[in-house]
Amino acid sequence: MGRADTGEAAVKPQKIPHRRLRVRTLVIIRWVALLGQSLALAVVYFLFGLDFAFIPAMVVIVLSGCFNVLVSVSRPSTAWLSERGAAFSLGFDICQLGLLLLLTGGLQNPFVILLLAPLAISAWILSSLTTIFLTLLAIGMVTLLAFFSFPLPWPSGGPELPTLYLAGIWVAMVISIIFMAAYVGLVSKETRRLSDALTATRSALAREQRLAALGGLAAAAAHQLGSPLGTVAVVARELERDLPEDSPHREDVQLLLAETGRCRDILASLAEMPAEDDGLAYRQIPLRAIIELAAEPHRDPDINLQITLPSGGMAENGDEPMIGRHPEIIHGLGTILQNAFQFAQKTVYVDLTWSPGEVSITIADDGPGFDGMMLSQIGEPYFSTAQHDGRRATADGHMGLGIFIARALLSHWGAEISFGNRDGGGGQARILWPRAHIEELNQELSHASRLTEPRS
Repeated sequence: MGRADTGEAAVKPQKIPHRRLRVRTLVIIRWVALLGQSLALAVVYFLFGLDFAFIPAMVVIVLSGCFNVLVSVSRPSTAWLSERGAAFSLGFDICQLGLLLLLTGGLQNPFVILLLAPLAISAWILSSLTTIFLTLLAIGMVTLLAFFSFPLPWPSGGPELPTLYLAGIWVAMVISIIFMAAYVGLVSKETRRLSDALTATRSALAREQRLAALGGLAAAAAHQLGSPLGTVAVVARELERDLPEDSPHREDVQLLLAETGRCRDILASLAEMPAEDDGLAYRQIPLRAIIELAAEPHRDPDINLQITLPSGGMAENGDEPMIGRHPEIIHGLGTILQNAFQFAQKTVYVDLTWSPGEVSITIADDGPGFDGMMLSQIGEPYFSTAQHDGRRATADGHMGLGIFIARALLSHWGAEISFGNRDGGGGQARILWPRAHIEELNQELSHASRLTEPRS
């Protein structure tokens, strides 16, 4: 199988887009935060009777509320913030919360942990550059609070926290800020990559379904056009018979007859093409025919395709499995075969075995084989070993989605795919398929075929 190219050539590599933040969402979150801050200050000042800079703190909250009103009025609530607008808004929240903490105890205030909230939003939604900027801003704010802050409002005789403890809080906050930004950012990036890969999977399947439907569409068109074209031919023959030999219109009628015959030949060939290659999307064909059908678009005249059937024969293994020609199956097997052809030196080996309970398809090649260090990553979205060693797959503009899509499509029908290296050299992919899932697939396809049969 060669150093696996797990690319999907049909999809052009693009930078993964970041999500965007809606104005209404950010405004609502800020109102909730301001309400919570006001409630906390009121409880501490009025209920507990603790003395602190209550008026300046409330002024900060009121100014933040005015800013929120300004944002709500200046832009529609359904509008989306740009990257810069979202970064400015989250940076404002960090500064507002930092200023509030400065007036209420600094790092001694347990609500200092809330500085992580804007960073989590940025890491999940915005770009890495914006998140780094906000991370540095948050670290700067924590550092400022470590040196400058009003005292925490303790009851009379409250403890005074040692400097070493406050230094520990500063270290913990800095580590938490960096860890939160990095962890949420990585998870968000993987989520976006997986979402884009699934979108590419659906696009590939839709493309295969459209191609599979062309044969049936051609046959239906040939059937529908056959009758009116036959009528035209009959009328043309009648005209030819009634016209005298020296009529100036006789050549025109003969040309009409010739072109009518040509049209009928074209329609007849269209009607026969699905029958020649079993092109009906729901027709069941033998397992070997499925392999040959999936391999046909990717065949290399210099590479031999060697298909091996069970050595025990039909008596021991039973009849060869019949599988419906479904776009998911054709595309999934075709992608793995394409990978084998791409890195094979002379031969692609397909070993077919089956039993009453299971079908096994082993697709191998005599190429360089898989890198053992990367075997566990094969089939992951946006991973291609060809991108690491500069082989010819990279030049094709692959995204590293091919094997991922193939695995997703085949797994949908119960197949399991594993990758490894042959004893004699070269890579291989083994597909294990329970017969029960194949029978289920065939039943669903047969049912769909009956539903799509034209009414007589």
